[in-house]
Amino acid sequence: MLSNHLQNGIIDAPKLAWSRLPNSEDAENDVVGLRKKGDEGGGVESLDYEVIENYAYWEEQAQRGKLYVGYYVAVKWFFALLIGIGTGLAAVFINISVENFAGWKFALTFAIIQKSYFAGFVVYVLINLVLVFSSVYIITQFAPAAAGSGIPEIKGYLNGVDIHGVLLFRTLIGKIFGSIGSVGGGLALGKEGPLVHTGACIASLLGQGGSTKYHLRYRWLQIFNSDRDRRDLVTCGCAAGVSAAFRAPVGGVLFALEEVTSWWRSQLMWRVFFTSAIVAVVVRTAMGWCKSGKCGHFGSGGFIIWDISDGQEDYSFEEFLPMAVIGVIGGLLGALFNQLTFYIAHWRRNYLHKKGNRVKIIEACLISLITSIISFGLPLLRKCSQCPEADPDSGIECPRPPGTYGNYVNFFCSKDNEYNDLATIFFNTQDDAIRNLFSAKTIHEYSAQSLLTFLVMFYTLAVVTFGTAVPAGQFVPGIMIGSTYGRLVGMFVVNFYKKLNIEEGTYALLGAASFLGGSMRITVSLCVIMVEITNNLKFLPLIMLVLLISKAVGDAFNEGLYEEQSRLRSIPQLESKPKYQMRKMTAKEACGKRVISFPRVVKVADLVSILRSNIHNGYPVIDHSRNGETLVIGLMLRSHLLVLLQSKVDFQHSPLPCDPRNARSIRHTLSEFVKPASSKGLSINDIHLSSDDLEMYIDLAPFLNPSPYLVPEDMSLTKVYNLFRQLGLRHILVVPRPSRVIGLITRKDLLIEENEDSASMELQSTSVRAQHCDKRKVKWIGDMERPLLTGLLS
Repeated sequence: MLSNHLQNGIIDAPKLAWSRLPNSEDAENDVVGLRKKGDEGGGVESLDYEVIENYAYWEEQAQRGKLYVGYYVAVKWFFALLIGIGTGLAAVFINISVENFAGWKFALTFAIIQKSYFAGFVVYVLINLVLVFSSVYIITQFAPAAAGSGIPEIKGYLNGVDIHGVLLFRTLIGKIFGSIGSVGGGLALGKEGPLVHTGACIASLLGQGGSTKYHLRYRWLQIFNSDRDRRDLVTCGCAAGVSAAFRAPVGGVLFALEEVTSWWRSQLMWRVFFTSAIVAVVVRTAMGWCKSGKCGHFGSGGFIIWDISDGQEDYSFEEFLPMAVIGVIGGLLGALFNQLTFYIAHWRRNYLHKKGNRVKIIEACLISLITSIISFGLPLLRKCSQCPEADPDSGIECPRPPGTYGNYVNFFCSKDNEYNDLATIFFNTQDDAIRNLFSAKTIHEYSAQSLLTFLVMFYTLAVVTFGTAVPAGQFVPGIMIGSTYGRLVGMFVVNFYKKLNIEEGTYALLGAASFLGGSMRITVSLCVIMVEITNNLKFLPLIMLVLLISKAVGDAFNEGLYEEQSRLRSIPQLESKPKYQMRKMTAKEACGKRVISFPRVVKVADLVSILRSNIHNGYPVIDHSRNGETLVIGLMLRSHLLVLLQSKVDFQHSPLPCDPRNARSIRHTLSEFVKPASSKGLSINDIHLSSDDLEMYIDLAPFLNPSPYLVPEDMSLTKVYNLFRQLGLRHILVVPRPSRVIGLITRKDLLIEENEDSASMELQSTSVRAQHCDKRKVKWIGDMERPLLTGLLS
């Protein structure tokens, strides 16, 4: 039977545990089991990026003329425009809300502490507690998938893994309002990672035409019926999120290319760049509107940008050694941060959070209480310092009035001309604290004791806070940590070299870059982002140096932050390189289990029984030739079978194959077989069939994939892995070594001259249509355009 032809083989994203390939039958059972026991994601399923060229596909292609092709391409660009506008507006709303909540909180606290520090402390703690409680309540009760940064889940989606709940409408709402509460509440986390997730959610909802559950679905938006097109839109959303978070459009494009995507095309590059440009325009317009005072406390704070163009003018050769030391420190502290967060998050996931949502809420509120006590109490223990002599050229006032932004904050000082250096960075919003650490012409503003105290306490808070049930990004906390020890090194360099042109803020910038490089292991995009947010191109070589050193040091200990979190969440991503052990294995050895297959015409009762007995997502379909030989005629997806069972329009009384010329396949369109992103889709338990229905038959030939990818049984698993990942496949059939060759395709056979319908290449990037080729240059052997459809079915 079929086992002789497939050699027990269908690689359903090969199921080797150490390779973490998606949709492995055993591995998927484990992943789904973990999710069901504890939680938010709901389950993991691979995406279908392969074009299924069945009868429905070819009929839809035949109906598409030049006008539709142009309309299809135009809609892609229009959606890129909408993604940019939507993500930009979401970022503006989040930042204005966070800055106003923080502004009101500090203004009220400073007003009260003029009379009583204890009353001000109580008010400060209560406001933070209310904001954090609102965030964790939204996440636990409304949108569990919105917890965390969301970047590991989005990386998994773009790698070919769909995690239930990650891109839903309620996740988008929970991410926006949860970020406002958690960041406004003063926790040691940022809003930049959640903005990437927000952009991806907006893109996904546009790609599928809205939300079905909340009746926000619009037919004119339901254009894209494939996971491939939605993948491209989500990529645009990720770039838009970074662009909006940092006001760094070029950095957003490079971040999408370097960190989150597994497949990239030149056409996609243009659309991603266009989306990032739109975000930049929206953000700039909003900030210009807010300058008139219409946005409340949204003033010098807000969007992350720290202009240090007036800082250090030049650097000397002897400064390279302390800069290299900063890179080493960043790699060590970044690797330690990744390992500590992994252990704590593992304990949370497997023990603490299994006790229910009440424990998650109590945990977040307790961390908020501890953070408030530390940020308010530690500056009270620090002695105030004398203000330096006023420098009219610097434009820096000392001390600052209570409740205002800037350097030299007067907090719990007995004299008017004193300031509290620890309160300048601790009792402040993170954006303004980083701006103070990066500031130039403020030498000796901070003491080494204050910076070391802040580094230890904030590092500990960031490790403990990361992993709680609130939206949490690690960009800004990482910048805070890195800029603190960078400024410490800068103080040492200033005292050692005794040069007037050395700025401590320069080393704070390099420290921030080194910690992010040592933790996240991003190089190119992070380098561009740091240049864009500081508006200083002179430091580009220095940033490159510390990033290379910190990444090299961090890689010696563990993987990057997002890779570690993906492993913790059991997101089975395909890495860029196959494991070394795969070189000694073959495709046949990776298959393992016997294949469950269907005949071409299958009884409905048998179909239902098989679907209930397993959770496979792909089934080979077999038929017999005239001489009785068993042939594999294609691959049938589980999701397509469920659609056929639910509709019932293709049931037939006869067990004989149908005539393909009777136009049966036009009863379905491609859109009927599309599963909404991040949803569970149809289940066999959702379908109700009568006893008469179970006695009917279905001819699977018009609906199967007649040309699935095949590999010989003795192909090395390394080559199978590369093929699987680079093409974005979900299934590969393993077959015996072919006995004969019917043709050979070379490069020149694929260089087909385009006719006037050149835009169709946008729609069919994975297939070459025979009607577009020059008959004099390409020789077709027999009826090879659609051999399984026109040969076997006829």
